[in-house]
Amino acid sequence: MSRPATFVPPAGARAYSLRTARGEFAVVDAPVADGVEPKGVALLLPGFTGSKEDFNPLHVPLAERGYRTVAVDGRGQFETDGPEHDESAYAQEALARDVLAQAAAVGAAPVHLLGHSLGGQVSRAAVLLDHSPFASLTLMASGPAQISASQRQRVKLLRDALAVMTMAEVWDAIQAMEAPEETATGGLDGGLDNRADLRRRWMGNKPAQLLATGRQLCSEPDRVAELAAVPLPFHVLSGALDDTWPLDLLDDMAVRLAARRTVVEGAEHSPNTDQPLSTARALADFWDAHPAATG
Repeated sequence: MSRPATFVPPAGARAYSLRTARGEFAVVDAPVADGVEPKGVALLLPGFTGSKEDFNPLHVPLAERGYRTVAVDGRGQFETDGPEHDESAYAQEALARDVLAQAAAVGAAPVHLLGHSLGGQVSRAAVLLDHSPFASLTLMASGPAQISASQRQRVKLLRDALAVMTMAEVWDAIQAMEAPEETATGGLDGGLDNRADLRRRWMGNKPAQLLATGRQLCSEPDRVAELAAVPLPFHVLSGALDDTWPLDLLDDMAVRLAARRTVVEGAEHSPNTDQPLSTARALADFWDAHPAATG
């Protein structure tokens, strides 16, 4: 999971429930910086076991480049409600239709769409349903098909655990298996240990959502050819290391999409938290090159 250094939205950002035609979704909405000419709006979707807070480090540098950013908890993620046990509520098409509703509710179409990991595959599904609400699509650390064999094994272990354990018991088991430095965002750099916030986020996830989306990650087909036929600019961005989708798969996907390809040095599966300034710069440069047409 991504581990944001803080769960507190940056100054000027607002945390609220975005009302849409498909229900309410918890968001962090960061406006363009004072004195900066607005250039567009970006909708940011987190990955598996993640949340809108994963994008906290990006809001300020993107605001300074002229972009309003709206980060969303998907259905059944953290602070957005959803069914506890009905996995059908989290079918990929349902989640994709949620994204279309979110884009409409933001009130600034077309928007730049970014999906991290699982969020990238949901974003892709939304664009394949209807690309008209979007100015571009960025797939961040999100590959062409199912996740790697090692990650599929981890997801299977999680799904097996959720079948017999409570969310609290699973959290304790995860903490017991991880190295101490992996259970906190702090460490030698003096950052804050936010395990309490991470646990609160974990407990906010609906088990059915984790089961359904975990299954999707392990069985997602390659839909790159379909996506390449969509008339949008694409951006494939990742860290220099990624054990969820090997970089050669991401490189090949970028070629197949005729996409801009960015590799963020010093980052792994979560460049948004590993190297936020470099990531924000790459995103803004891409969006600047593909301004949203308004009217």
